[in-house]
Amino acid sequence: MRKKIVAGNWKMNLNFTEAEELAASLAEKLEGKALKCEVVICPPALYLEMATDFAEESVIKVGAQNVSNQESGAYTGEIAAGMLASIDVEYCLVGHSERRKYYHENNAFLAQKVDKLLDNDLIPVYCCGEQLEEREKENHFAIVEQQISEGLFHLNTEEFYNVVIAYEPVWAIGTGVTASSEQAQEMHAFIRSLVAKKYGADLAAEITILYGGSCNPKNAKELFSQSDVDGGLIGGASLKADDFVTIINSF
Repeated sequence: MRKKIVAGNWKMNLNFTEAEELAASLAEKLEGKALKCEVVICPPALYLEMATDFAEESVIKVGAQNVSNQESGAYTGEIAAGMLASIDVEYCLVGHSERRKYYHENNAFLAQKVDKLLDNDLIPVYCCGEQLEEREKENHFAIVEQQISEGLFHLNTEEFYNVVIAYEPVWAIGTGVTASSEQAQEMHAFIRSLVAKKYGADLAAEITILYGGSCNPKNAKELFSQSDVDGGLIGGASLKADDFVTIINSF
């Protein structure tokens, strides 16, 4: 049985008080609940240690939104994987579409980040997905295949077991437009088939693949009911405790 995950990407939102209140509210609402998935929150880096303090007493896990591709040194403003590990961060997003778009991070660069995270026993959540024009030209499978093969397929089998993949159709992020459950399932099945060709069917059956792209309390249950959708990478809805908990309970 592969791991189910609901992860909240808070992006660059909330001041410290608001972030602390949200973490506290989530911890309270989830206390004592028998959950069918792992819950991860990814706050801004400034709030990670606060979040891990809450995680110590709750079911919540903590992930970072970004990491450096360097181990240490004169890289002003960067945060190393070892630094994240030292404050008990367990997950880290890699290659979110906003990082690819605004900071021009390519697949080779992201592969370096993946390596640094795995070297420090953190779990990369590797994001992939196509632009609207790429889907309209029916290039979406080729784009996702390239992102995954160039960013992840240098890993050996043991390393790949410790990776989570998040499919996020860029045209559905923050737009209110969601891929249909059939579209999500089609791409998730395609991604799993790529993994099977590279690493074998057994590993492909165990890898967790999340859907990210305007997943919300109304559509989460249908999305999560698809056979190859193992949870969600949630944006805006993760900033409201009640909405996020509803999504968590959608399994």
